[in-house]
Amino acid sequence: MNLNLIAFLILFPFVVAVIQKFVKNNKIRGGVTYIGAAAIILTVAAIAATWITKQESIELLVNTEIIDKVIICGEVFLVCLITYLSFKYKKYPVCLLSIVQTAMVIWVDVAGPELEEGAHLLIDRMSLIMMVIVGVIGSLICVYAVGYLAGYHEHHKEVEDRRPYFFMLLFVFLGAMFGLVLSKNLLWMDFFWEITSVCSFLLIGYTRTEEAVNNSFRALWMNLLGGLGFATAIVYTAVTAGTVDLGDLVAMASTGSIALLPIALLAFAALTKSAQMPFSSWLLGAMVAPTPSSALLHSATMVKAGVYLLIRLAPAMTGNQVGLMISTIGGFTFFAASMLAIAQSDGKKVLAYSTISNLGLITACAGIGTSETVWAAVFLIIFHAVSKSMLFQGVGSIENSLHSRDVEDMGGLLRSLPKLAWIMIIGICGMYLAPFGMLISKWAAISAFIDSGNVLMIIFLIFGSATTVFYWSKWLTKLVSLKKVEPVKNVTQKNQMFSLYIHACAMICLCFVFPLLSAQYVLPMIEGMYGAAAPVISDGNLYTMAILLVAIVVFPAVMYLFTRNMTDEYTQSYLAGVNTGDGSKFVDSFGGEKDLVVSNWYMDGIFGEKKLTVPCTIISAVIIVVMLCVIMGGAF
Repeated sequence: MNLNLIAFLILFPFVVAVIQKFVKNNKIRGGVTYIGAAAIILTVAAIAATWITKQESIELLVNTEIIDKVIICGEVFLVCLITYLSFKYKKYPVCLLSIVQTAMVIWVDVAGPELEEGAHLLIDRMSLIMMVIVGVIGSLICVYAVGYLAGYHEHHKEVEDRRPYFFMLLFVFLGAMFGLVLSKNLLWMDFFWEITSVCSFLLIGYTRTEEAVNNSFRALWMNLLGGLGFATAIVYTAVTAGTVDLGDLVAMASTGSIALLPIALLAFAALTKSAQMPFSSWLLGAMVAPTPSSALLHSATMVKAGVYLLIRLAPAMTGNQVGLMISTIGGFTFFAASMLAIAQSDGKKVLAYSTISNLGLITACAGIGTSETVWAAVFLIIFHAVSKSMLFQGVGSIENSLHSRDVEDMGGLLRSLPKLAWIMIIGICGMYLAPFGMLISKWAAISAFIDSGNVLMIIFLIFGSATTVFYWSKWLTKLVSLKKVEPVKNVTQKNQMFSLYIHACAMICLCFVFPLLSAQYVLPMIEGMYGAAAPVISDGNLYTMAILLVAIVVFPAVMYLFTRNMTDEYTQSYLAGVNTGDGSKFVDSFGGEKDLVVSNWYMDGIFGEKKLTVPCTIISAVIIVVMLCVIMGGAF
């Protein structure tokens, strides 16, 4: 493996970020974005092609004294930035969290115990999957952002135009994510972990409104709380085992309980990063940021850093208290967030709760820690990243055209904005319908949970899946309803549509390559983690997928042939004979005219945030505190 390619992949986005900060012309900035995105995608493709020819794990960089010093300087810069902004906005406790964890990490690096020499970077199947997600999906979102931000500032004159700052943060984030998923040294991983948290914090506060500032600091302190757990795990492992290598820590878990505490602390950090309950509120608050940041950081990539770490830790969590804590929190979050999504009509909020819910399912799979559940978790990450990125971008484009992102305002979108409607339809179907991989992965998860005998997980998954069908179906039926609508101008630019089309094609193509990707790539990865891995997809399921793939192509084609020459004919709603005649009003029982309104049922009184948020937060917090106390008691 060419080390220069790896170095370029991590460092190049930072270089582009610096350029973006000083480019004031919008057209030049767009050109820099396109060139940067293309270079990142090509580099990821080159690394993937090189790795596939060998198909073996590659460890790089043993002697890194100079780089270690640069990272220490970076840690100091981050803590100074957080401290400055904390004092500026009078959020003093936040800077304390940052100072404490940074001091702990620097102590290990500068004055701590002597550590074993080892490689700092690792390229294997799991890191390659994350590289492709970050490189391809992330770059396409940056391309989408060029057109979106132009429309956003055209319609939001009250928001200061800080596009150089916005694009700088997007590319800094990409570089940090590459560093994070390639690091096997916990000190390096912690540094990149904190950069992603700071990028999220700064992007959430982009508009500088009071709500945005408060939400950004909430995201920051919750992620810093997880970062404190990460730093504590590093100190504990360095002092007790003389290593900060993630692979060594996972291997130690099979030798006794000494490794369970740092693994629990790292898993706790992953829960905060992936917005699992009781930390889900930071992700909901992040929706005030412009849509590209929601798509990139808060759905497709940054929140995946948490579940990525959990999958790395999965073999060490099998059948112990840490795995029980993680799987319980993940399963509970999957179920609770699905219920909360039912009561939402704001498109971005539905997507936010859906993201939290699906991250919960991935978390539960990693916590169970068997080969079958890890297989399901990997595919859930892949399909969720593509589908949710596309849905967030689709909602952003619809909002710019309709000036609303309310689901109820999207009725008849298939007529008014057909291109965007089809994008949304593919994305929504990808989240819960066959033959898309999210549904297949849930089948595998249910099977694995049954095999593990975990009744609670089975209940969470079955009822969580049922509520998932409920809120996605409500949205889907709104999009395809053939009601009469006013013409709407699609203001989505070509660069935005380019990103959306690539996402849609990738979603459909994944259905066809799903079995091949499983057999040739994911199953060998599982075998490397567990020593053996039985096929997860049965022959019967493969035949079912083949039939569904044919149906999804043949049925729409046949329907198109039968209906292409038909003309639209609108009929009045019946309304028991009291229709006023124009189909838009009716006479009520008191003889007065009322507007005819057809809307979904959101059951806010049952599943609303006011009903469920507080009890769900308390339950999940109690589970974490109790389980961490049990784990600490076993360690000491």
